[in-house]
Amino acid sequence: MMTDPIADMLTRIRNAQAARKDVVRIPLSKIKRRIAEILKAEGYVTDVRTDETEKPVILEISLKYDGKMPAIQSLKRESTPGHRMYRKTEELPKILNGFGIAIVSTSQGLMTNKEAKKLGIGGEIVCSVF
Repeated sequence: MMTDPIADMLTRIRNAQAARKDVVRIPLSKIKRRIAEILKAEGYVTDVRTDETEKPVILEISLKYDGKMPAIQSLKRESTPGHRMYRKTEELPKILNGFGIAIVSTSQGLMTNKEAKKLGIGGEIVCSVF
């Protein structure tokens, strides 16, 4: 039984990058798809698609590399099931002095810390990426 599917997704991405894989395959859920879409929009991965021919449906994430270096240097789970991290707008973290992002779960859905600050809303810090 898996207690934290988001941590599993992040670990699969880290392991695939360490093994220099082009694509990582993860069981699909709405929150995992949204995290992958944010990573694509921010330029950390090249493509996100679903493979509905298999059961359960699979989320395929094409990883991005700059030469031999992966685009994602650090991918860390911030809020865990045992220790949730909720922050107000003014308390949202600045990752790597603004060069990285934090993915925040807000009342208006998942978004980056920069988008949440613009909208003036806080939420749960899901993970940080740089």
